[in-house]
Amino acid sequence: MPGMIPPTPVILDGDPGHDDAINILLALASPELDVLGIGTVFGNVGLEHTTRNALVTRELTRHSVPIYAGADRPLVAPRISAEAVHGHSGLDGPHLPPPQRGAEAGHAARFIIEAVRARPGEITLLPTGPLTNLALALRLAPDIAPLIRQVVWMGGSTDTGNWTPAAEFNALADPHAAHIVFSSGVPLTMFGLNVTHQAIAHPARVQAFRNLGTRAGEFVAVLLEFFAEHHRERYGWDGGALHDPMTAAWLLRPDLFVSRSMYVEIDLTDGPSAGRTVADVWHVTGRPQNVQVVTQVDADGFFALLVERIKRYP
Repeated sequence: MPGMIPPTPVILDGDPGHDDAINILLALASPELDVLGIGTVFGNVGLEHTTRNALVTRELTRHSVPIYAGADRPLVAPRISAEAVHGHSGLDGPHLPPPQRGAEAGHAARFIIEAVRARPGEITLLPTGPLTNLALALRLAPDIAPLIRQVVWMGGSTDTGNWTPAAEFNALADPHAAHIVFSSGVPLTMFGLNVTHQAIAHPARVQAFRNLGTRAGEFVAVLLEFFAEHHRERYGWDGGALHDPMTAAWLLRPDLFVSRSMYVEIDLTDGPSAGRTVADVWHVTGRPQNVQVVTQVDADGFFALLVERIKRYP
């Protein structure tokens, strides 16, 4: 119809992961987004598990979006993982039947390169794990950097970490990859812990998904109940912080968020600040601002959006 805005082409890239899975559900339920493919990467658990979790989540949606396995290890640093948060499978909690369809042939980094070259200036990347696949793509094909519309990453923080006192998990899992992306000149938006910790899936918010009375609603509720256990133990919160779906929500409802432009660099030292996203919040360095850092979220509006979109599934 005349005047209709075409959907935004996006590529998801993550390490599912409870909140990564919910981001997949949100993106695939949203006609404003044209999900071209999903890449998987090591992170919360190993690549075999993150890929399986993406496949299982896709089957719940009844979509046929292609899934590509990517990097199984960091560029330089030793691999870390987060079974303590996400369980052995990376998606503990719900029953997960074996997926009926596998991943596509080819590497996720190669898929990014080919897709961006085919649609220059159009594609937004939504990475929600270590940035290894994107960093590999940028190293293999430096010409794609100016062709990427934007990158919206869940990772880092303007203040404290969650895996070390200084570093957030996704940044620490491959700081050298993060450095490549942050130095690439690609338009970059960062959803760090400073904003994602404002959106806690407390019991009333979990119940809203269960009240949908659907398979997808129950799947999300069970995910969030398992995810809450770690957050109660570590932080004393009455639920888990819902990190990764903020990336898709940013494209759907930017009015739910407040952001500021900052200079951010990745600490590549071996000391206690390794992997930290060093954010120049007050512009004291005079360095050029390279990242749009999201600082606030309307948590009630964010969860209302999630419920409304998850309701679209059976």
